[in-house]
Amino acid sequence: MVRTKTKKLRGGHYGRGMKSGRGKGKRGGSGMAGLGAHKKIWLIIHDKNHFGVHGFTSHSTTYENPITLSQLNDRYESLKAAGYVENDVIDLGNAGYTKLLASGNFEIKCTIKIPKATEKSISKVSYHGIKIEHD
Repeated sequence: MVRTKTKKLRGGHYGRGMKSGRGKGKRGGSGMAGLGAHKKIWLIIHDKNHFGVHGFTSHSTTYENPITLSQLNDRYESLKAAGYVENDVIDLGNAGYTKLLASGNFEIKCTIKIPKATEKSISKVSYHGIKIEHD
């Protein structure tokens, strides 16, 4: 639509003048533009945690809870008192452990039930005549 000179001189284009109504200029930018500058007060009041690092989401669904042979040796009596040792069978899976690691020594003759065990721990324990049942 063409604007005549008479209309121009009479003034008024929604209070902004003619060209300032185009684009996002007079309002200070569109969206979140200017949050670090002229919209700082709005940011402080409404969105304090906008900038910065806020942690991460782990997409891993598996959680390992390992136990070493030395820890098993130290916790044997407490596992027995808690009922995880029956007829010389230690059920570490029910006790909440998922993997048996090889550091340390364990020499009590029994059978150990656990979901995972390292090759080194299996060979170390089998040297003493202890069996490991794992998946």
